[in-house]
Amino acid sequence: MINPKQSPLVSVVVATCGRPELLRRAVQSILRQDYQGPVEIIVVFDRINVDPLADLPMHLLRSVRTIRNGRTPGLAGGRNTGIVAARGEYVAFCDDDDVWHRSKLQRQMRLWAAHPNAVALATGITIHTGTDSVDRVPPAIVRMADFLESRVTAIHPSSLLYRRADLMGDIGLVDEDLPASYGEDYDLLLRATRHGPVMSVLEPLVAVHWDRTSFFSGRWENIAAGLTYLLAKFPEFDASPRGTARIEGQISFAHAAAGNTKEAGIWARRALSRDARQLRAYAALLVGFRVVSAAAILSAVQRRGRGL
Repeated sequence: MINPKQSPLVSVVVATCGRPELLRRAVQSILRQDYQGPVEIIVVFDRINVDPLADLPMHLLRSVRTIRNGRTPGLAGGRNTGIVAARGEYVAFCDDDDVWHRSKLQRQMRLWAAHPNAVALATGITIHTGTDSVDRVPPAIVRMADFLESRVTAIHPSSLLYRRADLMGDIGLVDEDLPASYGEDYDLLLRATRHGPVMSVLEPLVAVHWDRTSFFSGRWENIAAGLTYLLAKFPEFDASPRGTARIEGQISFAHAAAGNTKEAGIWARRALSRDARQLRAYAALLVGFRVVSAAAILSAVQRRGRGL
């Protein structure tokens, strides 16, 4: 049994921009963790009034702080506001519409004690769509080369746990220069895995809700800009033609969905020249030629528990 006096403080950053009922559900799932050490929850309100959440029941060794995003507006600035304000040795993230299983933190802290070389820890997730749920469990160990080839979407930001010293030091904070903060979690994982692997608890311990409208839904220009920025930022993509084609296919699809047919074609050709099997590029061409809508393709993909 872990002695609470010897268990490190974990800070959980929840950035929110106006979903009060979902936010309370997320925060309560963190308050109810069976981790025997102390947990502080830092709720960062972005471009909305701060809600003190005074109606939430408190639990032993748990605290909730509510603060305003004092940095760049958006998810990256909100998360960084929480990281800087955190007092814990470890920092976790939870989206304001997701829910943690009671054993999530306890299982992760045990795993880290056994594998201190890990740079971050994740867990599996259960994705809830409109009518279905899909379990996604990541590989036990994921390195930078793996993330270059694939986003590994089973590693979700709501499952991630980092050392605060790493985020304030070698890894760095969330990139606030990313257009509209799109891909900020992927950017952070790529930078983190320059220093070590991400390891995972091989069970779905976070409920991720895709049964609502995404913040990025329909904001295709932001998606294209964010992905273009990421591709230019990491020279390591040069060693991964398949991974580069994947990103180029996503950029092509975003341009096609935004109605930028010429740009979509340019990026599709780039993707297919590297990887003739890159399905996102073919999907972009279908959308560009109005054979099928972007919404129909996205809906079909998400029903399988996958993203673009």
